[in-house]
Amino acid sequence: MKSYPASAKNIDEYIGTFPKETQLQLEILRKTIHKAVPNAVEAIKYGIPTITFHGNLVHFGGFKNHISFFPTSSGIREFQKELSKCETSKGTIHFPINKKLPLGLISKIVKFRVAETLNKKRR
Repeated sequence: MKSYPASAKNIDEYIGTFPKETQLQLEILRKTIHKAVPNAVEAIKYGIPTITFHGNLVHFGGFKNHISFFPTSSGIREFQKELSKCETSKGTIHFPINKKLPLGLISKIVKFRVAETLNKKRR
């Protein structure tokens, strides 16, 4: 199942295509990311919401039964222990729609990605 409407021009439009419960979770995730990195920029890249900060920082998307959060493989490796109860793949974390998002962990992952991005920029 595709996670997105191919024609979404911005994140508001993307989120608006989902059922209310999914919209709420996507908005909570979006706000958590922005709280961790307030000067980030939003875009739709690869057909999904993308938060950029000196390049792509994280992506997220809605699906029928879960929210996907894409903090890159390094973000998952760094927090592997804390993510042990979550369904993950190389670069994706799945959060069930019907459960509360682990906002503290998401914030820590985003801040890790910011630090990682800034370190790469300095080199």
